Amino acid sequence: MEGLANKNAQEYINSVLMGIVNNLIVNTDYYENPKTDVTGRYHVRTNEKGILSISIEMYWFAGGAHGMTVLKSVTFDVNTGRIYRLEDLFKENVNYVKPLSDIIKRQIQERNIPLIVDFTKIKPDQDYYIENRTLMIYFQLYELAPYVYGFVTFLIPTREIEDIIREDGPLSILR
Repeated sequence: MEGLANKNAQEYINSVLMGIVNNLIVNTDYYENPKTDVTGRYHVRTNEKGILSISIEMYWFAGGAHGMTVLKSVTFDVNTGRIYRLEDLFKENVNYVKPLSDIIKRQIQERNIPLIVDFTKIKPDQDYYIENRTLMIYFQLYELAPYVYGFVTFLIPTREIEDIIREDGPLSILR
């Protein structure tokens, strides 16, 4: 990332993104087995009104039936470099896990997603990104559903959670 007014924020954002990439490469075991084929790419999910939500996808193949892919996302305030955790999107001292989990449970049924584990609730730090001013909660491969379903992603309509959204958080800023 370049061209930000706050150069410290720019350097921090770039260092976080490089840290994610480096960590993902280490997790592929590439350094132990250089014959491992590793491919990475990124997706800018949101870049407006000072909010940057970006996903980094790493695929590796070292033999076998298929390779493995991991998706990691991070959301920043580009003016300060602040990283927004999932909990930072919601009002303080509010239980955001239950309403999000209830929406996901409903969508699992509506979409007939075959689960490989019982879904009870999301983790407080569940993977997410913001795209089209919408909260997108996702699960890693094999975390919730069979591999063939990829990254099972749930669109969380802001109108269904507007009473718990933090007023100075990215979901409010992007409205």
